[in-house]
Amino acid sequence: MTGQQTSLLNSNLPPLAERVRPAHLAEFIGQGHLLGDNSLLSRAIRNETPFSLIFWGPPGSGKTTLAKLMARAFKAQYFEISAVSAGVKLVREILEKGKNALLGGRRTLLFIDEIHRFSKSQQDALLHGVENGTLILIGATTENPSFEIIPPLLSRCKVMTLDAYSLTELQTILRRAIEKDLLLSRLKVVLSEKVETLLLNTCGGDVRKMLNTLELAISLHASGEIPVKLSENDIREALQSKTAIYDKAGDYHYDTISAFIKSVRGSDPDAAIYWLATMLIGGEKPEFIARRLIILASEDIGNADPYALVLTNACMQAVHAVGPPESDIVLAQVTTYLASAPKSNAAHSALRKAINYIREKGSGAVPLQLRNAPTNLMKSLGHGKDYQYPHAHKDHFVNESYFPDEVENPPSFYNPTDQGREKFLKERLSALWKDRYR
Repeated sequence: MTGQQTSLLNSNLPPLAERVRPAHLAEFIGQGHLLGDNSLLSRAIRNETPFSLIFWGPPGSGKTTLAKLMARAFKAQYFEISAVSAGVKLVREILEKGKNALLGGRRTLLFIDEIHRFSKSQQDALLHGVENGTLILIGATTENPSFEIIPPLLSRCKVMTLDAYSLTELQTILRRAIEKDLLLSRLKVVLSEKVETLLLNTCGGDVRKMLNTLELAISLHASGEIPVKLSENDIREALQSKTAIYDKAGDYHYDTISAFIKSVRGSDPDAAIYWLATMLIGGEKPEFIARRLIILASEDIGNADPYALVLTNACMQAVHAVGPPESDIVLAQVTTYLASAPKSNAAHSALRKAINYIREKGSGAVPLQLRNAPTNLMKSLGHGKDYQYPHAHKDHFVNESYFPDEVENPPSFYNPTDQGREKFLKERLSALWKDRYR
């Protein structure tokens, strides 16, 4: 590493992500749904009518940056605290400063990072100040505010959702940093298309992670020449082990299991394995995945392949028996089988139709011939009388009504598909119940 490069990297500068943070709203990239000309936020800034809000979005989506830019736009004194380390005492001190500033005609904006980590009592301490205008509260959270923010505080704040950055937006931010940042421009950092693609794809839509990875890759770069030409290995070394943005208690957890289930339902084993790997890398409990596969086996495969339910139950037993990491292999086997199997939701649909039918028309009385008759009294009352035992008849079938007597034209709740094993069931039912399965 050259002397010039060493001196630049060892300079007492803030981190790259802080150095390239936009100074004005016009420089902010992304979140167009929040910052469009006619958006609520843009109108509030133009009209200087601030309001308290909660920014809900994934890591590195611009929550802190937007809070700082809003404080500047509103000409407000700015306080930033983390809910991890701050307590009620600090909040009250800021409230007192907010009161004094308000007397002087100046607003106060308090930004609380990870506000979902505030306890109920800590959140309670904010209520009066938010309501009487002592401070403008901006909370940032990666968790669903509906579950993490107390209702009185949530009712006083507008929730605004931020999206993870797209690859195009990340590319714009990356290239601007390389071109505009004082240090990177002097190092003349160069990224090939492959290196840039690797960096963009491994940051999970997180701007901070992208910029931190870039900065670390430069510091670890072995060449020492200027321009600094980063390689794919430089990026991988900076990443060390690619960490998935997976939080077992957060919304990404639910989004990922949703993507996993929908990939299996959509018969795409490759996508299903991708999301399975994401969950396993993130430390998801294999039992949770196995339980969801059991549900899917009945809900989305059903009688198209009844073996799927047997297999998923065996999967749950195997996961309990061996545990991770070997249980990952079992989950991979079952996932790929279920994704490749024929699909039918006919059984699940039949249940929903029957429930809706009963809710609409009520549940009828059980016909006498279908009732149980374990005692002589019940027999004397006609329970079980005239019941025809199907196994005593040809093809083990009797054209008998098993519905309440008042149901004259029995509906067909279950409509088998032509998928897998269910095709045989459809043919059999069509032959047995000709009027119902035409």
